[in-house]
Amino acid sequence: MTDPTDTYAVTADELRQFIERYEQLESEKRAIADQLKEVMAEAKGRGYDTRVMRKVIALRKRKPDEIAEEEAVLEMYKAALGMR
Repeated sequence: MTDPTDTYAVTADELRQFIERYEQLESEKRAIADQLKEVMAEAKGRGYDTRVMRKVIALRKRKPDEIAEEEAVLEMYKAALGMR
């Protein structure tokens, strides 16, 4: 017959490994977030508009068809409101 405490020890070890992996990834995520902030701060220091840069970055993640459709709708709304 197997000792139930052996099962708990194996489960505890596995659980600890998952938690430690997650914590490591969280630490790496914070480091990357800090690096992203540094890049934007450097760009801002060089005179770039970081708000616009973020929009460009978001656009680059999207499909050209989605962008074109959104821009067409935006132009239609602006025209309806006399904002051209």
